[in-house]
Amino acid sequence: MAATFRCDIVSAEDEIFHGEATLLVATGEMGELGIAPKHAPLITRLKPGKVVVTTPNGETHDFAVSGGILEVQPTVVTVLADTAIRAQDIDEAAVRAAKDEAERILAGRGEQMEIAEAQMKLAEAMAQLQALERLRRSMKH
Repeated sequence: MAATFRCDIVSAEDEIFHGEATLLVATGEMGELGIAPKHAPLITRLKPGKVVVTTPNGETHDFAVSGGILEVQPTVVTVLADTAIRAQDIDEAAVRAAKDEAERILAGRGEQMEIAEAQMKLAEAMAQLQALERLRRSMKH
């Protein structure tokens, strides 16, 4: 049997995933991180992006997070996300509308606070759209 670790992905609203995993890939501040069983302890911030969990049976679960914290302990890996959503639960029309609105604000060069918020919303929308694309590619195989 393959070595595993317990994986928990939680947001302020809900527990998104809880189970055994053989690999977790996430988007950290310095780039992508791959966490396997017996990884050294680690705490790092996450950027808006993906979290992909591979379970012992080889199944992958794809999530989009808006940022947060990744904590790695000897037998437990925890993602504390600001917001997190399963790829299959993403409302593509709503995400595309949010992306278009953020791009409109950035193109208009509004107030500084509005620009920062638009940049954050654009990053979240792009992470969700990328999660949808990964889900669609995995369903074709």
